[in-house]
Formats: sequence, C-alpha cells, structure tokens
Amino acid sequence: MAMLLRNIFHYSKSINALKHGRDHRITNLLAQKSIITKFTRGTGFHTSLKGNNASTTTLPLNSFEFPPSLEQQKNSPNLIEIKKKSSNPPMSFPCIDHLATRTRSLDGGPEPAYEKVVSGYSLFHHNEPFLCDYGGVLPKLDIAYETWGELNEKKDNAILIQTGLSGSSHAKSHEKNVHPGWWEQFIGPGRSIDTNKFYVICTNVIGGCYGSTGPSSIDPSDGEKYATRFPILTIFDMVRSQFLLLDHLGINKLHASVGASMGGMQSLASAWLYPDRVSRLICISSCARSHPYSIALRHTQRQVLMADPNWNKGFYYNSIPPHIGMKLAREIATISYRSGPEWEQRFGRKRQREEQIPALCPDFLIETYLDYQGERFCLQYDPNSLLYISKAMDIFDMSASVLEKFKNLRSVNSKKLLQHDYISGSHNDTCYINPTTTNVSSQQYHTSTKSNTNEKKHISSMATVINSNDLEDLVQGLSVIQQPSLILGVQSDILFPSWQQKEIAECLRMGGNGDVTYYELDSMYGHDTFLIDLTNVGSAVKGHLELGG
Repeated sequence: MAMLLRNIFHYSKSINALKHGRDHRITNLLAQKSIITKFTRGTGFHTSLKGNNASTTTLPLNSFEFPPSLEQQKNSPNLIEIKKKSSNPPMSFPCIDHLATRTRSLDGGPEPAYEKVVSGYSLFHHNEPFLCDYGGVLPKLDIAYETWGELNEKKDNAILIQTGLSGSSHAKSHEKNVHPGWWEQFIGPGRSIDTNKFYVICTNVIGGCYGSTGPSSIDPSDGEKYATRFPILTIFDMVRSQFLLLDHLGINKLHASVGASMGGMQSLASAWLYPDRVSRLICISSCARSHPYSIALRHTQRQVLMADPNWNKGFYYNSIPPHIGMKLAREIATISYRSGPEWEQRFGRKRQREEQIPALCPDFLIETYLDYQGERFCLQYDPNSLLYISKAMDIFDMSASVLEKFKNLRSVNSKKLLQHDYISGSHNDTCYINPTTTNVSSQQYHTSTKSNTNEKKHISSMATVINSNDLEDLVQGLSVIQQPSLILGVQSDILFPSWQQKEIAECLRMGGNGDVTYYELDSMYGHDTFLIDLTNVGSAVKGHLELGG
C-alpha cells in the first residue's frame, strides 16, 4: 500500500507539472480541460485531477500511461513493463542511428588535434619593416606564440618547435587554452619534450591565420586586409621572424630546433641561417628541397581553391569565402597525409548503407571520411594562408646555388628597404590559374626534359634518380649545418617519402657533419605519423634532446 501511495503521489506531481506547462508531452489534453484519471490495478483506488469547469471524462483503462517520475526512471524495475503497455512502439530513427555509427567510424582512428585557435596565445609586436626574400615588405608584423616550462638563468634550455602547414602555436594545452594541442602527448613534465627540463616555444608562422601576421591581417597602410596583396614568403622569412621573437625573449641560443613536415624545413633553415644560435636540430618527415611529387600535390590544391569563384582573387573577406574550393583542397591533402594500409584496416570497402543502390555522392566510408575532413578544415583555416604557406614549401631548396641567389636578392632589396622604396604592386602577372597561360613553351619543356634524363643516375642508397651536380649543390648548401642532427623518416609517407629524409642525412654527412642520426619508422599512418606515434617518434626525440644532458 505504501508503494501504491507513492506512485499515486508521483503521478499527481506529473499532472501538476503538466498543468503549469512544464511538460509538453500531453499539454494538449490539459488544454482541453479534460479530467485525466489513472486507475490502479486490483484496487478501488483512483486519483484524478480536474480542470476548472471541465466535464468529467474517464479514459479507458490502459489507454494512457502517465510518464514515470525521474526517480522511477532511474530506479524502478517496472519501467520496462510500462513501456510494454504503450499503445504504440517507440518510433525508430535510422538516420540518427546511422549518423552516430558514421561519427564513430570517422573518429575511430587517431586524428591530429588541429583546432581553430582564437585565444590563449601571446603576441610579439615587431613594429619595424620586415623584408621578405622576394622583396616584399611588411610594415610591421605580429608573431603569435605559446610557451611551456621555465627559462633557466642561463637562458640556454629553450626549444623552438616549428609547425607544419596547418599548425598553430597551440602545441600543448595550458591554463589560457585548455583544449588539446596538436602535439599534446609529446610535451609536458617527463614527456618526450620535458617541460621540467626545457623551456618550450611554439609560434604560428607568418602567413598563417592563428594570430601571426598573414593575408587575413590588416595592412596598416590602408586599414584593409592584405588578401593577395600579401608578399610571397619563403621558409627563411618564417625563420627570421621567429628569431626576432627569440631576441625579444632574450634567448641567444636554442638548445634545439624541432620541426616536422614544413617544420622540418624550418629546422634546417634555422640551423643554416643561425648556426651559432642553434645547438642541435630535429627534422621529421621533411626534405632539404621540395621535389616534384609534393609540389604537384600542393599545386593541385591551390588550383582547386583558386578555381572557386568565391575566392575572387583572394578578396573574399567581406563576402562568401571559397568554401567548396577549400574543402576539396583539403580532401586532396588528406589523401597525401595518411596511408593506404591504414585506410584498408579502418574503412575497407564499407559503404554507408550497404542495402542501398550506390550513389554518386559520398558513399564509401573512405569518401565520407574525406568529406568530413574537408568540411572540418575549411571552417578553421584561411584559404589565402593555405595558398601562401604551401607556395613557400614549394620554393624551399637548401642547394647552395639557390641560397646564393636569395642572398644576392636580399642584398639588392635591402637597399630599397633602407630608402623606403617598398616593393609593391599586383602579383597577377606571375600568378597562373590556367596552365595554358604559362610562359613556358612546349619546346622548352621537351628540351629540358631530354637534357635532364640523359644526366640522371642512381646515387647511393637514395631511392630517387637525381642529377649528380644537383646532389653536390645540395651537399654544399647543407655543409653549414654541423650541429648534432636527428633525421626521422616514415616508410608509408607518400608526401615526403623516406628517401627524402635519407637524402638529408646523407648530404649532411657528405658535408662533414659527423653527428647525424637517421631512423626510419615502420608505421601505417603515413605522413601524420609524427602527430600520432608517441612511442617511436617521441622516444627518438627525447633521446636526442637529452643526449649528453
């Protein structure tokens, strides 16, 4: 009887809630001012709630069940019985079930923690003109950066982490930004990059869109966003700006420069530009010069992006951004970031709905994965930043002849900078979207190809076919780098194949560097291995950083 009275009490409370509009499940019944009667089985008891001036109506037994109280929902063993007594079965929602399954599948593998960073970083303001290698000038620039650990009294325990194309300064979570960083598990007390020992710095490169000056920044000369009036950048420009930050922080010499992918390019450039300010370097899944395959991949991404009418030659900031072009560009990039073996295990040939006729829209799980990655990225990253930074990667070349050209170019442009004769104007004359508008004739192409083919031969253990003169040029360019160097490659990396890391290691050794360590990792995660493989990548990094320390 006590249990029965408690049930009646709970049902009465439910009706009161309904009467006051707090539950919309059967509000319409109350609006009609009906009398709702709940009969109890096997007794003569009943409870009723009567609306004002309402005619008495008794619902047929079992035609309606009052919703159980919250306490009953949690504890009552009769809940299943109540559900069974419903007049109709619960509605099924296959679309929601499918969405949940799809989300679990897309999130089923390890993914980098790249997120749009809008706060939590510090800003270094450089209020003097900054000269770029190709002659462009930024009247002033900002560098977004984040730090972890403590700088010691000698200021010799600093590590500069240099990012890939889409990386921000947020490599690790902290009080100002608790979201996981893109190298979250690699940085921290006792971790691969031990913040108990080292003062860790990570920046957003210039040209980026996560706090540092880039195409989406305001040009102080007219108060408008740079867009494609932003100057062409090089990897060396990025590094020079980072060392301006180090000057500001009072750091004369780094314990190490650490980078992967485009960050590896910056690491090599740092050791070359500032050999007396970098004690050691780590270069992961990168190259000493961009090769045709990776250039082609990035070129295709830029072409797809610029072909989107909403790109509008880069001036889209006050209108609709090139969402479709950006999404497709990222899908192309994602194909080069991971590997076939991983996707074979993760997705196989599974379709979203095996029972349905195949669709021309995303149908296989691998298609939905690419679609998901493209959509996610285009909401986080500025399209113009993708164009400028990817082009800087293509330009990168540590060959001595190329470095000498940049040196001479900077010498000429420095004089213009001193005279405040800033180089300006449109880049349209040298920017081609349609390949038929390029100024290279077919005769020039065939002549060049034939000449190079006759000269190329296999070199050492490197899996590429290169010109021996080119190799000597690269060896000479890298000969400045004599710091202890760790080079890591990944067998399944198709964007920066492992032979390109072998090329770095061998050229460093041929240039006289007697302290070069090369590891090649067997991982199924392709280029993204450096973001995922804490055990192998992390252990190698930790060993090199703490060697002799």
